[in-house]
Amino acid sequence: MQTHKTITVKHAELESITCDRCKKVINTDNDFELQEVHSISFIGGYSSVFGDMNQVDCDLCQQCLYELIGDFCVYNLGVADLMMPQPEFKADKND
Repeated sequence: MQTHKTITVKHAELESITCDRCKKVINTDNDFELQEVHSISFIGGYSSVFGDMNQVDCDLCQQCLYELIGDFCVYNLGVADLMMPQPEFKADKND
């Protein structure tokens, strides 16, 4: 026979993210801004400009990310556009 007991577990819950560039605070109740925050996290490799084996972390709001890389991005159709029904091609009856 198994017996169980109820326990209380505490866990960390995200409250907000602060952009590391402009210091804008994005709260978790702002879904549209929160989903556009980009968190960068990596470890610098051998001879990296960030330093060998340094942990690098950065949170950027969408405005700052756009200002930093917008000129270098390639813009493609959004996923929603790709999922939209496309008009059917109808061949000419004379073909």
